[in-house]
Amino acid sequence: MISRMVRSVGLHAETFASVQEFLGLYDRRQTGCLVLDVRMPGLSGLDLQDRLAALEIPLPIIFITGHGDIAMGVRAMKHGAFDFIEKPFQDQVLLDAIHAALARAAEMHATARARNEARQRVATLTPREREVLVLVVDGLANKQIAARLGTAEQTIKMHRSRLIKKMDADSLPALVRLAQLAGLTAEPRP
Repeated sequence: MISRMVRSVGLHAETFASVQEFLGLYDRRQTGCLVLDVRMPGLSGLDLQDRLAALEIPLPIIFITGHGDIAMGVRAMKHGAFDFIEKPFQDQVLLDAIHAALARAAEMHATARARNEARQRVATLTPREREVLVLVVDGLANKQIAARLGTAEQTIKMHRSRLIKKMDADSLPALVRLAQLAGLTAEPRP
């Protein structure tokens, strides 16, 4: 059994009877990876992969299957699978994949945490500050932002200064990175 093999090398392993059980019990604060069979009762492993992506749950997925084909493997990898291993496999192949996936999970978890913090900071902005921030992200200068918004350049400078403080950024480039991390992007220009 895979969970026993994983535990034998000192790693924590949890098993779930179904996708629904996993989704009901998963704690977003946990880091880890998933080892999924492509064919499972109820939702398939590939369906779970899509569900996790839609829920923005940052877990690397290692697929194992005895019934895989090239198209299935390509689909899984295109949708973000960490690895795709065909049965039968050597234990060490799976363990190596798990160790690499756990390292990647730590990175993904840190990025997700930073993204959530950035989104929370953006949520504290006034509509006008948000509007100014979008234009800053778009690379517009104070004078251009003022002209576009029909206000004084000095007002835009004050908004930018407040944005840096509210977003807890130490510089304008850091402010832009935080806004981009939060998913705040400029509207396409006409």
